[in-house]
Amino acid sequence: MSSDESPNVPAERDRRHAVREKAQQVQAQQSRARVVRTASVVTALIAVIAIAAVVVVWAVSSAASKPLLKPANVTDDGFVVTTVSGVGAPTDSGSVSSESPGALGTVPTDEEPLAEPATPAPAETEQPVVDIRVYVDYLSTGSHDFQVANVQQLSKWVSEDAATLTYYPVAMLTAKSNGTKYSLRAASAAACVATHSPDTFFAFNNALLGQQPAVDSDGYTDVELADMAIASGSDSPKVVRSCIEKESFSSWAKSATERALQGLPDTKGVALTGTPMVLVNGMPYVGALDDPKEFAQFVLTSASDAYYKTPTPTPTPTVTPTPATTP
Repeated sequence: MSSDESPNVPAERDRRHAVREKAQQVQAQQSRARVVRTASVVTALIAVIAIAAVVVVWAVSSAASKPLLKPANVTDDGFVVTTVSGVGAPTDSGSVSSESPGALGTVPTDEEPLAEPATPAPAETEQPVVDIRVYVDYLSTGSHDFQVANVQQLSKWVSEDAATLTYYPVAMLTAKSNGTKYSLRAASAAACVATHSPDTFFAFNNALLGQQPAVDSDGYTDVELADMAIASGSDSPKVVRSCIEKESFSSWAKSATERALQGLPDTKGVALTGTPMVLVNGMPYVGALDDPKEFAQFVLTSASDAYYKTPTPTPTPTVTPTPATTP
């Protein structure tokens, strides 16, 4: 018996082909989607990197174009005292001699004043002014002791033009204030006053040292430092307050400290090793910091040495012509 029906082979083959074609289309779509996603991710990463690069370049260029603020009225990182007005009695009377300080050329002692040198000074030579330089850290107890003991005679010598007095604020004890960086901030505040109110610098400097906070304490806040500066008689209170509260010269104070640790100007290889460091005519004072008599003696000796080392003008010899001889 024969049959006209035969297997539907072409139809089956067509279905398989259609399935494969559909699978290829789906795979192609998925591949295109992966490509699109990958391209989007890469584009986003490139954009992020580009933005970051722009930000870094802007920050670096801004930092490079912004100059380091340097205080005014500064010489070799020091501030010369121009006036001693406004400085009252020391705050720690127990550290100060009860006697009034002597003028330069005398020493405040219980004994008779030093006799004048027997050798007369050359008439042509004027006595040189003594150069006193003081490196201070406003958290250093030694700096406090020296200032309190000697502020009266330092004031007298400056007011009588017998000495020049220069203070160099440094920050060697920045880590000794519970993270507030008091030494650095106080040095910056001193630079603010010296810049914007130089006539009150000595009074503010004296207040910082005389009313010194304890080591390992927080120290004064910037607002309190500004209050002290204004109380010292600042004639530009708004400008001084802004400068102190912004810590405008903190970077300078840090750099000045680093320079002092490398070497001090106009000395024979002397570098800052601790505070206070007091130089008289370039020679370090190594006596008692709280003894004004000993310091006065050192200053007097340095002044005498400078006086007699000043060369006496050599008289110009008179040339007498030799008379001609008659043959």
